[in-house]
Amino acid sequence: MNITQTFYDDIAAHYDKLFLDWGETTREQAVILDSIFTANGFDRSVKVLDCACGIGTQSVGLAAIGYDVTGSDISDAELAEARKRAAQHNVDIRFDHADFCALSDTFERKFDIVMAMDNALPHMLTSNDLEAAVRSIINQTEDGGLVVASIRDYDALLETKPPYSPPYIHETEQGRRVSFQTWKWLGDNYRLTQYIIDDGDDLSVSRFECEYRATRRQELTDLLSANGCHNVEWLFPEQTGFYQPIVIAKK
Repeated sequence: MNITQTFYDDIAAHYDKLFLDWGETTREQAVILDSIFTANGFDRSVKVLDCACGIGTQSVGLAAIGYDVTGSDISDAELAEARKRAAQHNVDIRFDHADFCALSDTFERKFDIVMAMDNALPHMLTSNDLEAAVRSIINQTEDGGLVVASIRDYDALLETKPPYSPPYIHETEQGRRVSFQTWKWLGDNYRLTQYIIDDGDDLSVSRFECEYRATRRQELTDLLSANGCHNVEWLFPEQTGFYQPIVIAKK
């Protein structure tokens, strides 16, 4: 089991604590994604693969507004959490264990839209690994389909290589929750430690470690273009309302 799989297995039961209101976030992000799909000629009859679905943040929201969604992930713990949340929200989603570097090993069918949101692609720690992921995702997309992904704004972050992220502070029924990350850089790679501190009746601190490679937008643009996509476009938070830059590409 690699560091990424371990990270998400360990954080699965805590992942929703990173949001003030996870359910509201699913609804807000579904509206944003629906707008992007519609602007690119896709309606709610399309088939969507969320190939880094985690606990279902995008999958559940899109299914709730009528999309045919399949979710996949390498973390069985996150898939179990996603299935539970889909049931709680009364949406029908198929969830499968799959590595997005080898989607054809799990799926025979192709999809109209394939998504990899929430900074999933920078888990690829080398350029070769990133290209394998991009090829796999494009291969699983129908001709004329759409690839959608979001990453951190690494073009900006690489200018200063900050040692931590600003904290999120949420009021809870028990008190206050603080979540933040520390980053230890080695070249373009960095080791991330995620802290979640619940300061309520009792103090609890959770800590999870992972690793990323800061992926520049041009690198991802070039890989999408070189592997069969065209009309590659970047959409920024001030345009979409989403918290990360989003890349869209037609196959």
